[in-house]
Amino acid sequence: MKRLIIPVLIVALAVTAFLFRDRWLPQPPGQFNYLGYVEGETTLVGTPQAGRLVSVEAVKGQEVHKGAVLFTLDPAQFRAEVARAEGAVATARATRANLLTGKRPEEIEIIRAQIAQAEASLALAQKELTRAATLASSGTAAQSRLDQAQEQVKLYEQRLVELKASEQVASLPARGAEIDAATSRVAEAEAQLAQAKEKLADLSPVAPADARVDDVFFKPGEWVAAGQPVVALLKPSDVTLRFFVPETVLAGAQPGRAIQFRCDGCAGLNTAVISHVASQPEYTPPVIYSETARSKLVYLVEAKPDAANPQLRPGLPIEVEPLK
Repeated sequence: MKRLIIPVLIVALAVTAFLFRDRWLPQPPGQFNYLGYVEGETTLVGTPQAGRLVSVEAVKGQEVHKGAVLFTLDPAQFRAEVARAEGAVATARATRANLLTGKRPEEIEIIRAQIAQAEASLALAQKELTRAATLASSGTAAQSRLDQAQEQVKLYEQRLVELKASEQVASLPARGAEIDAATSRVAEAEAQLAQAKEKLADLSPVAPADARVDDVFFKPGEWVAAGQPVVALLKPSDVTLRFFVPETVLAGAQPGRAIQFRCDGCAGLNTAVISHVASQPEYTPPVIYSETARSKLVYLVEAKPDAANPQLRPGLPIEVEPLK
């Protein structure tokens, strides 16, 4: 019985060794898969303003679309700044408009009422002058009465001229220098309003592109310093495959070349395009650089996947098909 078991074991070991010969026998150059991993360069999203975090819309591990709000800081203070800036703009515009239109209509109406009163007084004075001249010519009234009536007419005529001049000036806009200064104040107030609105918008950053939320660093209620990241995003375009090829096939690993790879959870073969090849060996064993030792050198190669794949997460091992 023992004599029968030993040959069976030997045959089983031989068959096993044959089936898994690629695991222990040296493989011809370029005939084995290259091992590597997925690397992701995250985008850190923060805000230039400091404040208390009131809400976090981004959820770790979930996908977000471009333009989606990621989180929000307390906007109370910045809304008040926007309201003050809007009031300053309204005041500056009203001041400029007032300078362009001259005095208020109410003030001009007062001047016109004074003109009407002066015209009526002048008409009465002219009648009195005519009467005084008639009486003086007949000797009924003294010459002094005539002189007094003439002075009264001159006084009302002068007053009427002054009032009409005032009406004309009141209808004119302000001087050019005053208008220019008012225009500058309007522009300054509008710039401050735009800045206040921009600060308010900064409190609710949005996703710059479709991405996956890689991490969230704060919880609602915590204080966030200016410029401090709150959310880390991983965009599909920022996923890179990194693998190593021997020196013997380095000539075939050129930027722009398409490759095929496998990964756990990926459906079948996937494609990528080589984007970078290291100019120096990534790992150099302590061997002499000879004809027989060159095959032990490996070079880092980076490639970009052709399409977005949610299974390609940083750190995931990959296996690249041989470069033919």
